[in-house]
Amino acid sequence: MLTINVAVLLAVIIVVRLRRRTHARSRNDERLTVLIVLVFGILVAPTAFGQGVLDVVSQLASGINDAGR
Repeated sequence: MLTINVAVLLAVIIVVRLRRRTHARSRNDERLTVLIVLVFGILVAPTAFGQGVLDVVSQLASGINDAGR
C-alpha cells in the first residue's frame, strides 16, 4: 500500500501553482494558493523540520535586530 505524506503533497501542489505566470492567475486562484500555503505551514510547524526553520528565522531576526542597535 502506498502512503503519501499530506505535507509533501501540499508542497508539490504549491510548487506547481507558483510556477504559473502571475497574470494567468485569478483572484480566487491567488486566495486558494494562500490557503494551501497556510495549511502547509500548519502541518509542517510541529515537525522537527518546522522547528529548525523557526530557529533559523529567529536567529536571523535576532541578528538583524542586534545590528540595528
